[in-house]
Amino acid sequence: MSRTDVSSPPGSAYTTYVLVTLLLAYILSFIDRNVLAMLVGPIRQQFDISDFQFSILHGWAFTLFYIFLGLPIGWLADRYSRKWIITGGVFFWSLMTCLCGLAGSFYALFVTRVGVGVGEAALSPPAYSMMADYFSARRLRWATSVFTLGITIGSGTSYMIGGSVYDYLEANPIGTITGIEWLVSISAWQATFIAVGLPGLIVVLMLLAIKEPQRQGRSARRGSDGQGSELIGWLRSHWQVYFSLVFGVSMMAVIGYGTLTWYPEFLQRSYAMPRTEAGQALGWIFLIAGSAGTLSGAFFAERLQARGYLDANMRMVMLAAAILIVPAAAAPLMPSADLAILLTWPIIFVHYTHFGVAMAALNVITPNHMRAQISALMLFSTNLFGLALGGSFVAFFTDFVYAGDEHLNYSLATVAAIVYPLAVITIAFGLSYYRNSLKEQGLDELSDPPTPL
Repeated sequence: MSRTDVSSPPGSAYTTYVLVTLLLAYILSFIDRNVLAMLVGPIRQQFDISDFQFSILHGWAFTLFYIFLGLPIGWLADRYSRKWIITGGVFFWSLMTCLCGLAGSFYALFVTRVGVGVGEAALSPPAYSMMADYFSARRLRWATSVFTLGITIGSGTSYMIGGSVYDYLEANPIGTITGIEWLVSISAWQATFIAVGLPGLIVVLMLLAIKEPQRQGRSARRGSDGQGSELIGWLRSHWQVYFSLVFGVSMMAVIGYGTLTWYPEFLQRSYAMPRTEAGQALGWIFLIAGSAGTLSGAFFAERLQARGYLDANMRMVMLAAAILIVPAAAAPLMPSADLAILLTWPIIFVHYTHFGVAMAALNVITPNHMRAQISALMLFSTNLFGLALGGSFVAFFTDFVYAGDEHLNYSLATVAAIVYPLAVITIAFGLSYYRNSLKEQGLDELSDPPTPL
């Protein structure tokens, strides 16, 4: 498949369009994967399952192929058109999200959730690789931070529309609205999946207007095709920095995805907050505080760098985790819903400062012809620990340690108290190795990378 050269400079209207389109795709990916968190009650009731079983449906079903396909997709993205990989992925996961709405059993829903994960695996590795070719080293952390807004906007939107759409469709069945007889048997939670899956087709059309960018950087100079042996050798010789960055961000993902999965249900169980009210409250927190935090990560990293910290991108991850140890453990134990929600605002703000700059940190120390694969490795780990294990880790404490649905708040507090310190320790270990890697690449992060020959 041919590659189309793109001459538009960073900051142009075209590159802005590319970034916005990728952001919209990322937003939809989080809506489609996370809307399930607003449907815990009706799905548990219909299929008669426990919290732990639901966490398997929410986490493992989605990540079963999502995490493993990311690695071969990264390999393909380092060689073939990233645009077509992303476009095909968006179409497939949107279709499978709609099919979730036709699932009539636990196992059918499990299989369609697997399909959603298969499609979404095609987005992030090629997207991060594309951005590294569209934006210079200095501008990359802003681009990756804007792209990362998809997590908070998508999660917040899934909370807000998930509860509202469900309540509306429960009061106004989709069969009654459409007049289509065979839809009469579709329940409100099933119709919710169909409603959130259809907009993906619009993003597919937007992606068709994107051109594949010319690959920049080290691979252009060396002519390397990024063979597996070279990739393994690179990781072995730099294992300290990659282990520290990947595992540290993965610990943050345990909290991030555990919170996404269980916070709406926690508000309902601990404070008897109605589903729609809980979704609206958390939706606004993620949309405003989470999005502001995501963009602020790049700003804070620039301030750290201006103060002489060459490792500013990676150091931001450590600082965010350290700041959150106490408040994140305390929030689920508040005596009232108002206090819990009030404390959640700064927690979400600080937590989401880390991921955009972490992905920039990963890409600036990685040769071009390995970026999609190593981004896929990062996403493999963060999704394994976060999506697959985060929700189940919380549910494990609820079902097997505290032994009661009403103790979900203690589970959330316990996980925060364990995981954030692990992130701090791991990132601190790798800071010196990260600085060495930057120097090895000839980057001080204040200037653009050398122009490829």
